[in-house]
Amino acid sequence: MIDNLTEHYRSIIHSLGENLERDGLKNTPQRAAKAMKFLTRGYHQELSELINGAVFKSHNDEMIVIKDIELYSLCEHHLLPFIGKCHIAYLPKGEVLGLSKFARIVDMFSRRLQIQENLTQQIAEAVMEATSALDVATVIEAKHLCMMMRGVEKQNSSMTSSVMLGKFRNNPSTREEFLRHIS
Repeated sequence: MIDNLTEHYRSIIHSLGENLERDGLKNTPQRAAKAMKFLTRGYHQELSELINGAVFKSHNDEMIVIKDIELYSLCEHHLLPFIGKCHIAYLPKGEVLGLSKFARIVDMFSRRLQIQENLTQQIAEAVMEATSALDVATVIEAKHLCMMMRGVEKQNSSMTSSVMLGKFRNNPSTREEFLRHIS
């Protein structure tokens, strides 16, 4: 995989008119290939392996909120980064998930070529699957370099996306409680 990506990066850099023998670029194709492999490692992860049995019995049935989980992803349209934070809430049904697993779920899906709307949905569905909770909410706030570095070049723009499942969608007071926690 690395060798194949390296050759493609070599071709891209050459096509831009750069000299691949220049000191600063001599090893850039291989570094870029390794970076891209790292940035897209989510394609090689599975939810069950990620969770690794970290689901625990609990009598708690009150809302659990995990907020400000950092995320870094690549826009599938331009391969430019979007950077932000994810907030997750769920109402447990006899089981809770180990805290670090939420960050791992966010990383697994954000480390793929993505659009933010789909990423928000994938995280919510994965939390539902991992916890057996039917009531899950996910909000992502992110800045997109495809909006900032190219095209319209709007430096202060950001995007917020949400997915509300179960009571978070159907019960206004549950939704409001979650939104208060993350504001």
